[in-house]
Amino acid sequence: MTTIITEVKSKRDKKRFIDFPHNLYQDDPNYVPEIYIGQKELMSEKKNPFFRHSKAQLFLARQNGKIVGRIAAIRNNEYNRFANANVGFFGFFDVIEDYQVARQLFDTAVGWVKNEGLSGLLGPTNFTTNDTAGLLVSGFDRPPVVMMTYNKPYYADFLERYGFTKQMDLLAYHVTEQTVNKKSVRLANMIAQRLAKRNIRVRKVDMKNFKKEIETIREIYKNAWDKNWGFVPPTDEEFDHLAQGLKMIIDPDFALVAEHNGRAVAFALAVPDINVILKKIKRGRLLPTGIFKLFFQKNKIKRLRIILLGVLEEYRKMGIEGVFYANIISRGIEKGYNEAEASWILDNNEMMKKGVEHVNMIPYKRYRIYEKKWTD
Repeated sequence: MTTIITEVKSKRDKKRFIDFPHNLYQDDPNYVPEIYIGQKELMSEKKNPFFRHSKAQLFLARQNGKIVGRIAAIRNNEYNRFANANVGFFGFFDVIEDYQVARQLFDTAVGWVKNEGLSGLLGPTNFTTNDTAGLLVSGFDRPPVVMMTYNKPYYADFLERYGFTKQMDLLAYHVTEQTVNKKSVRLANMIAQRLAKRNIRVRKVDMKNFKKEIETIREIYKNAWDKNWGFVPPTDEEFDHLAQGLKMIIDPDFALVAEHNGRAVAFALAVPDINVILKKIKRGRLLPTGIFKLFFQKNKIKRLRIILLGVLEEYRKMGIEGVFYANIISRGIEKGYNEAEASWILDNNEMMKKGVEHVNMIPYKRYRIYEKKWTD
């Protein structure tokens, strides 16, 4: 059957691009639909700050007029500048179980990236590593948590058949109220007391001064993660955009700042896993009834995602990380949460891995960033 790949240019095709996964995964009990208006804004050149400095092209694959796949080819100029690289990215990859369709989508993305003068292709990232990223390669037995990816198991085979190889693995760790190491949580309280004697204290984010807090957290984010693989500091506009997107689900009990003599030196954030609710919102449409599910079923959420934890380099190995975990876990249990995921953690970040393993978190999902290079 002939497969035709076309650029997404019209509003109708963009809607089809966003909606294709709903059809592909309609019988998958672990699939969680993305919120439609959020995806629409993410792909808007006017609303997404990513497009102030970079570019992307969306593509759809059709057979006899029916959509059978999608992909985005991406030129992330900030990544290439920061990493001193010359590569492109792909993202939003979804396809029926047909390698030939996948191959044509990859060919299209490679062709677009080559036309941009780039010498490699990495992904998936949607659009950057500050957005959702990584291909799920193990841990298909449970739904993804908020802002984590999900895909068909055969995707990894398709990428590897095409010649993609592993660039980096990203791990998700899991713990329950029953399995958490409560002794380490109690020990962290003693560490907090010792830190206080050195004028290092942990406090909640002040939601009444959210704008000022974001400025503080942004500086920690840019400096605490700057040596991590794949990290690219978001522009101020990008960071503010990400923060505003998270604001509606932030619980200040799980948004923590460590300060030394009043100077912010570390930050941690956990958020309720709203995917528990989004899973029930048909095709990601908040209107007319989905928005009520989102607001009135929050008490059904029993899982947290620890989404960010960063400490300035000179303050590491002092116990701040453990204090953050202890605060989030103990407060989470008090508020009725019975499980948590910490994600994602780079497979080569031994310090972070030891930190989560110390409280009995275990790796239960693995995501992968792939790469393909060429010389011509």
